[in-house]
Amino acid sequence: MTRAVLSIGSNVGDSVAHLQSVVDGLGSAVVAVSPVYSTAPWGGVEQQDFFNAVVVVDDPDADSAEWLRRSQALEEAADRVRELRWGPRSLDVDVVDCEGVVSSDPELTLPHPRAHLRAFVLVPWLDVEPDATLIVDGRKLSVTEILDGLDRSEREGVRTTDVVLAR
Repeated sequence: MTRAVLSIGSNVGDSVAHLQSVVDGLGSAVVAVSPVYSTAPWGGVEQQDFFNAVVVVDDPDADSAEWLRRSQALEEAADRVRELRWGPRSLDVDVVDCEGVVSSDPELTLPHPRAHLRAFVLVPWLDVEPDATLIVDGRKLSVTEILDGLDRSEREGVRTTDVVLAR
């Protein structure tokens, strides 16, 4: 396994710099970077809006555990603090998918167990992989189909920005 889809988000400090640090930190493994979107926070915790994007990466030496390790190292470098579930954060890097692998490992569940519910993951993913698929409840579905099934307000809550992350 080499290719992974990462969802990145930030709403604390210099969010654009935090997102850019992911692209910079992953270097030559970066295959594609979506545009940056602004989205309301998810999970019911009062906080400011997030900047979100998707990064597609590929490295023949990386498996899903390695993508998790790299993601956590990037969060740590951005001084990520885990005080409140779904709370504000300087940087959140989630491994969404690793070549369609399904795993219920408590350290890294794949695909990400809530990715199919989050327009802020699906919309930017489609920008970089229009034919993307995701396994949901054992079925391989197109990300477009999944997104179409979400509530309209969820989809419309993902707003374009003019922020572009440099590769």
